[in-house]
Order: sequence, then C-alpha cells, then structure tokens
Amino acid sequence: MDALHDKKLKLEEYLKELGSVAVAFSSGVDSTFLLKVAKEVLKDKVIAVTARSGVFPKRELNEAAEFCKREGIRQLFVDIDEMSIEGFRENPINRCYYCKHEIFSRIMEAAESCGIKYVAEGSNLDDNSDYRPGHKAVEELGIKSPLRYAGLTKSEIRELSKELGLPTWEKPSFACLASRFVYGEKITEEKLGMVDKAEQMLLDLGFKQFRVRVHGNIARIEVLPEEISKLTDEKVRSTVYKNFKEIGFDYVTMDLAGYRTGSMNETIKNEAFVK
Repeated sequence: MDALHDKKLKLEEYLKELGSVAVAFSSGVDSTFLLKVAKEVLKDKVIAVTARSGVFPKRELNEAAEFCKREGIRQLFVDIDEMSIEGFRENPINRCYYCKHEIFSRIMEAAESCGIKYVAEGSNLDDNSDYRPGHKAVEELGIKSPLRYAGLTKSEIRELSKELGLPTWEKPSFACLASRFVYGEKITEEKLGMVDKAEQMLLDLGFKQFRVRVHGNIARIEVLPEEISKLTDEKVRSTVYKNFKEIGFDYVTMDLAGYRTGSMNETIKNEAFVK
C-alpha cells in the first residue's frame, strides 16, 4: 500500500476507534470527504450537522442537504445568529475563535441529543501553516480533527475524493464570508450580502477559485493567476465593474498577486500564531 492510502487507512482506523461521530458538515472538499469515509466506516453511527448562518452562502447549504440525501446520511441543522456572538461584529483578529466556539458548542449539543459520542471537523494538515484562531476553540471543546490526525493535505484529500467519486474533488475552497473582511472592520448583514452576491457573480462567470475581499467600501478581487487575463478581458472587466457597483461597492480593484488562502492574515505579526 502506498503512503497516501496508508493515511486513508489510518483515518479509517481512527474513526473506528471513535465509534460514533457527528461531522460538522459544510459541503466543502474536506468535510465531504470526511463524512463519506465516516459513513463507510461507521454506517448509522455517523450523522452530519450543518450550521445555517448568514456567513455561509445558501448554495453551500443546498449542496450539503443534497449530498446527505443522496448518501443516506442523517443530517441535523443548527441555526446560528453570528451577529449576536460576542466580538463577531467588531471583527478582531481572533473573531474566528468566538464564532467557532459558538458553532461547535451547538453541534456538540445536537450530537449529544442523538447519542453520538464525538464531534469531528474537517481541517487538514495544510491548515496548520496559517493563522487559524478557530483551532483554539476546537481544542478547548475537545472536537476531533481526523484528517489532521491522519496527516492528510488538501491535495491528497482531493485525490482520494476523486477515487471515491465525490463531486467535490475539484470543488473550489470557500471559507465563511466573514473571512473576506479586513480585521477591525465592522461586519454587517448588508456587507455580507454584498460579498455573497459579488462572489456568486464571479462563479456564474466561470471563475474557478476566487475571493472578494472587503476594505471599507472597496472590493478587492482575487482570482487564480492564470485567470487574471480573463478578468481583465474588456467585456468581463466592464461587466464585473458594472455589477459590483450596482451591488453597492464604491471601488472595484484586482489583486495582482492573485488568489491565495489567508490573505487577510498577511498584515498580522508572526506573534499571533503562538497566542
């Protein structure tokens, strides 16, 4: 057996040891793979718990429901009012900690009500390289991270997902919409809606991986470097500009560095990683 499938076996054995699991399911690449493997290993001793929140696009919620129905997995929903979470609106650099703590606390309650012993989330080994204050909440609450335990990276999860026939194997990565805001800028329902509409437009135009970052009333668009020429095509450029203005942005810009994860963390000093 090769190293990749050794990791998958390690994941399967870990899930067997847990016995019963509630997977925090967002319909993303990682959580879909984790849920699929958990279902294969644990059968009816796995459930999916999905948070309904204003920071997650409705299309993701619909995809999560469709997957669970297709796979025969019991799915529960927890409704989260992120705007009522202490510290969320103010958007400090550890905003994700407060949000994750609330969400996973609610998922733990849902799991307990179903007699499920553990809650698992889908972070992978690559996530260790970025500033992720949400990991602190995961550790404090005793949430399991099976993909990290097995040493799986994002690219490996995509490869294994393809082998399993999962449609998410080439799905773009989409973090919650709150991650689009520069730290310290107040998050509002209106601006979350603006980001959602703007990113849906880029998706409809066929862009594969992107972000619309918010700096005041400026939209900073990140697309893959190989798709920058597509964005600057006159027809596409003018369409994007016109629609973003109609959505409510005063200025529309493009980041010449292109798409990369955690770009909002680039201004944080290294000390933040060890706090």
